[in-house]
Amino acid sequence: QVHLVESGGRLVRAGGSLRLSCAASGDTFSNYYMGWFRQAPGKAREFAAQINWGGSYEYYADFAKGRFFITRDNAKKTVYLQLDALQPEDTAVYYCAAKQTFGRGPYNYISDYNYWGQGTQVTVSS
Repeated sequence: QVHLVESGGRLVRAGGSLRLSCAASGDTFSNYYMGWFRQAPGKAREFAAQINWGGSYEYYADFAKGRFFITRDNAKKTVYLQLDALQPEDTAVYYCAAKQTFGRGPYNYISDYNYWGQGTQVTVSS
């Protein structure tokens, strides 16, 4: 198992950027696919991005393509989500998630993931 802690969320103006981090502790980090999801108030949690064990394969939701970029540093047991060109509709709690697997993604469903962080709030003002 792994314990995940997100950080980096804050208030930012439209057009701005943020870099979210998710620090993992516990089992071997490189055995996990990692994902980012988000949930706006009153809406369902939705997939944003995922990355494979070595960071060579990324997959994004349509809203994230070209604006959000997922990376990982296995030595630091950390996955990142770079958020660029943020808009008010990007306002949400952003969660990282881990899936222990020897299989191959993309893993873009909530039910794919075994472990979740508590989220970090991103608020984008007009």
